[in-house]
Amino acid sequence: MLNHRASRIAGLLLGLVLVATAFAASVMLGTTDIAPPTFVQALVQYDPARVAHIIIVTERLPRAVIAALVGASLAIAGALMQTMTRNPLASPGILGINAGAMFFVVVAVSLLPLHTPAEYVWAALLGALVAACLVVILSRGRQGELSSLRVVLAGVAVTAMFVSFSQGLLIVDQQSFESVLYWLAGSVSGRELSVVVPLLPLFGIALLLCTLLVRHANALMLGDDMVKGLGMRAGTIKLLLGLVVILLAGSSVALAGMIGFVGLIVPHMARGLFGVDHRWLLPACALLGASLLLLADVASRFLMPPQDVPVGVMTALIGTPFFIYLARRKQI
Repeated sequence: MLNHRASRIAGLLLGLVLVATAFAASVMLGTTDIAPPTFVQALVQYDPARVAHIIIVTERLPRAVIAALVGASLAIAGALMQTMTRNPLASPGILGINAGAMFFVVVAVSLLPLHTPAEYVWAALLGALVAACLVVILSRGRQGELSSLRVVLAGVAVTAMFVSFSQGLLIVDQQSFESVLYWLAGSVSGRELSVVVPLLPLFGIALLLCTLLVRHANALMLGDDMVKGLGMRAGTIKLLLGLVVILLAGSSVALAGMIGFVGLIVPHMARGLFGVDHRWLLPACALLGASLLLLADVASRFLMPPQDVPVGVMTALIGTPFFIYLARRKQI
């Protein structure tokens, strides 16, 4: 038992090293390579007269911070969705939550006087909530039971609907299309660290709920009847976990747009390395999710240089084969 615990702690420490390495690569690699001493100097003694320092502080550093935050959030949201639905194919992207959040952002840009990312977040959260409710309603059977297959089908239908609505609005309003183009594809570039500040309380609430609900999430994996036998309320647990998913996925869409497959891939990687105990699974998802999106963002800079490919395209290239593999291997 002690050896098992020690190996998990060592794994998390290696995960921290991987995140730090990926973060450094995100800051230093690109069209203009940055030497490690220059990176350190920009953080310690920022000189606005040096081009390299300006690139680091205004572009690379915010990009790396947002990529790490979004990657960790989507991975945790995916793990919690798979636990709630007991469906290995569940994730915020596949079950329509990201698409719902994106549609409401498009509505905010096109039809409402909302023009800053700080204002978009509330639209994204509302869209994530509406999409989640639609999926639950559509996937229920006659006796109110949830089927794994119906959940996936409902998520695909809701995703297609909101994506179509978004495209329709943007075709009508070409000016709005220009402003949200990279959000549709999923991108962490061109953001400032100031856009993260309004979201920090939401991420903090989600982190607190995750900490409080770890034991309940473990119990939920045993089935609703077992949860009731342990004196817990399965409906309340799912509602609170769903709130965490909405906070994490909605905030991530507000920051970076439609980035798919992170919430699908990473939880399976984390379970294979750390097991199903959420005390270890959720931190592992955060570390692996942050690393994956950071490395995908670095790779996107070299796919079609000097043009940056949206990181959502890179995650789709990685995630689509993995999704097909899971769909063929797992019984849903």
